[in-house]
Parts: sequence; structure tokens; C-alpha cells
Amino acid sequence: MTNPMTIKVIKALHQKKHRQETKKFLVEGTKNVLELLQSDYKIDNVYVTKDFIDAHTDIIDKRKDIRVQAVDSAELKAFGTLEHNDGALAIAIQKEASVPKMDGVILALDDIRDPGNLGTLIRIADWYGIKHIVCSESCVDWHNPKTIAASMGSFTRVSGFYTNLPIYLKSQKTAVLGAFLGGTSVHTLAFPKSGILVIGSESHGISRDVEKCVTEKVTIPSFGGKAESLNAAIAGAIILDRWKSNIA
Repeated sequence: MTNPMTIKVIKALHQKKHRQETKKFLVEGTKNVLELLQSDYKIDNVYVTKDFIDAHTDIIDKRKDIRVQAVDSAELKAFGTLEHNDGALAIAIQKEASVPKMDGVILALDDIRDPGNLGTLIRIADWYGIKHIVCSESCVDWHNPKTIAASMGSFTRVSGFYTNLPIYLKSQKTAVLGAFLGGTSVHTLAFPKSGILVIGSESHGISRDVEKCVTEKVTIPSFGGKAESLNAAIAGAIILDRWKSNIA
């Protein structure tokens, strides 16, 4: 049985305030914890089922710097955030974020509030080989458990930096593309070899202050004509796919 004090510490990390104070965060589920164990993240503690240990002893044994405690699935559900946890939970140490150097394509997010969308955008960035995401200060917390869960381990390969987005964009000597309902079609645009792609909030799109920094408005033409807009993550994936295929 897990120590009550340990459970209290884990549950505290459900809250943004405690994640910020301790510089720690939760990683849950077999896929995410396996990715974490094979990354360069520092890890505080790992709580896993016996089945997880039996299946992944080789990976666990390579991490001599971690403490592993066997628990049952009921305990994982009790002190975690997932409705169904298939075997593992870890407490990881947050990395120090720094301003990313302009190299290839960077993704910038303006007021993304849904943790699932942010996690999916992290996963999409990883798929297209994008190493850095710059977030406005109003974006949802990078280390929100739902964000980490939705990233499916991609948080270990993509960095997140929070800043005043208009100031950051103005300081970059590069093309800044923004996703809008009106603009140059993603199918005809001559994409630059490097630059920044800005994706706006789920409900309001790109803010006016950020829009002033955009050098090229990009749109995804609708062929159905009925839907009002696309989900932020889907829009990001479509534009990144066109961008990457055009400069490959």
C-alpha cells in the first residue's frame, strides 16, 4: 500500500500551482512512462504494476537513477488523473525552458486553452520533426496531466517555451505564417524553407496583436462549405504537412 503522504504529494501535482512550485509533473500510462524512461528527463519516482515490471524490466534496469515502486491498478487510478491507467505513473522533473534558436520550422501557439489540443499539437510537431513550440503566456500549462497524456510521449522530444508572443515574433528575422479563415491557400502557397507557423485559439483564432506580426496569412480551403472552422490541432497538422512536403 502506498504511503498516504506519497499519495498527497502526487495528488498535489494535479494542480498547476504545485507543479510550478515544485518544478515537477505527472506522467501517466504505459506509453508515456516508457517514453519518459528512455528520455533524458530526470525522474523522481515511478509507480508501476507488476505486469509493467515484468514486461519492461530491460528498460527499467537501464535507469539506475530512479526509484521504482510496485502498486496495483486500483492505486494508480486513485492517485492519478486518468480514468483508466494501464500500468504506470511517474513524477518527473521539469526542464528549464529557453528561447529556441531559429532552425527550420518553429510552431507558435496563441492562446491555446484546451490541454488535449496542446498535447495533440506537441505530438504533431514531433511527427513533422519540429523540435520547438513557442506558446503565448495565456496558453494552457505544458505540464498539465491531460496535455502530457495527449502528447503520447512526444513531450520528451519537443520543447515548450512560454513568452510574450508578439514581442518574440517581432524579434525574429524570419517569415511568420498564420492560420486564418482568409488568406493564401495552403495548396498554392510557396512555403519558405524556414519560419514560424502561428496557430490561434480554438474559439477566437489569432489575436490582433499577434496578427500584426504575421507576414503571410494561410488558409485551408473548405470543400464542403458547411463547417465553420477546423480544430486548432487539425489545422496545424494540415499546414505543417503542406509546408514540410513543399520544402522536403
